Amino acid sequence: MSRNQARFIPGESVSSAVGWEFGDVDKASSRFAAKLAAQALAEEQAKDTLLRQSSFSEGHAKGHAEGYAEGYAQGHAQATLDGQRQLNDYIANQGKTASESLARLFETAQKQLAESEQAMAQGVLELACAIARQVLRHEMATNPNTLQPVVREAVSVLAIDSKAALVRMNPTDVEALSDVLRQEFSHLSLTLVPDSGVSRGGCLVESAGTVVDGTVEQRWRKTVATLGLDAPWEDADAVAE
Repeated sequence: MSRNQARFIPGESVSSAVGWEFGDVDKASSRFAAKLAAQALAEEQAKDTLLRQSSFSEGHAKGHAEGYAEGYAQGHAQATLDGQRQLNDYIANQGKTASESLARLFETAQKQLAESEQAMAQGVLELACAIARQVLRHEMATNPNTLQPVVREAVSVLAIDSKAALVRMNPTDVEALSDVLRQEFSHLSLTLVPDSGVSRGGCLVESAGTVVDGTVEQRWRKTVATLGLDAPWEDADAVAE
């Protein structure tokens, strides 16, 4: 049998036959296209959902960041305000107390400094007087002529009318100045009386019942009194000598 004859089926061999209807081939492609469209739509919706979620997350993060920044700014402003308030309270209370304490300390220090300066000045003055006393003693012991101006001043104070005067001096001074004084006061009836109770360098001049005290002790007392001191002429060292 040839190849073509094998494909031919006799009619008596076919018991029944069913008619074949060709369906619309485009329906399958339409369904496939619809499936693809549905998948694309689903993907688009999923993408939109993802974008919305992402936008929400970003918005939430942004809102969180903005809220954090706002909260930080408010906290910083509040902290600054609290710090300023505390500083004002300190200035008004503790600062004022500290300032008053410092002012009292400064006033006390000034007072102590003034007292120290006064004490130092007093000490310097007393030292100067002590030195001056030693110098005067040495001068009167070595130069009796230092008494001559004292007698001259005392006589001039008396304004003698009787033309007579009595001068008491230390015996050593009388011996050293007798001739000099008689020569200077030749116009007076001058009586020189040795008196061991009168210290060297001093004198007592009397005339007509009036006495002028020209002793060293009296002159020294008046001099140091002008300096605000009360220092005797005879100190412990002089007494010991």
